[in-house]
Amino acid sequence: MFTGIITDIGEIVAVERRGDLRAKIRTDYDTATIDVGASIACSGACLTVVDKGDDWFAVDISAETESRTSLGGWKPGAKVNLERALRVGDELGGHIVSGHVDAVGEIKAASKTGDSVRFEIGLPASLAKLVATKGSIALDGISMTVNGVSDNAFEVNAIPHTREHTTLGQAKPGDKVNLEIDMLARYVKRLLEAE
Repeated sequence: MFTGIITDIGEIVAVERRGDLRAKIRTDYDTATIDVGASIACSGACLTVVDKGDDWFAVDISAETESRTSLGGWKPGAKVNLERALRVGDELGGHIVSGHVDAVGEIKAASKTGDSVRFEIGLPASLAKLVATKGSIALDGISMTVNGVSDNAFEVNAIPHTREHTTLGQAKPGDKVNLEIDMLARYVKRLLEAE
């Protein structure tokens, strides 16, 4: 489990196609404190550390994960939002995030509003009914508050701090982003489908 509060921006240093895709990510984390087998949210996707070095760790990306996320498009030099798994007793500053990406959205527009940047994000119509104004959504792993929602898009505001400490500082229209809807909405949807 995660909170959607990004604690490092990593950089892809290598991508290798094996049976699955393996990515090597440079990080400012103290990798001595990361166990092989640990979970780290990488741009919103919960991935398992399979190898590590002094300033990097490696993850494998399965075909299933590639099919539901933007991770298959990673190239050396790409920036990645990172968050280590939540430990019992940690502060829950964002919202509960599982690291299970629901869909890939696209930034449709970005406009300045005061010191903030308002992003309009396109999403599949099937998810739109699960996104609520003033509800939470994870955008590339970042816990965000939804400001508005339509049939195929939603809006969020990114304050300067968020842009400085996440990949939203470089985000522009046309970029793909991983979306995770609020966990509660997932369960409500499932309950309604079962009725």
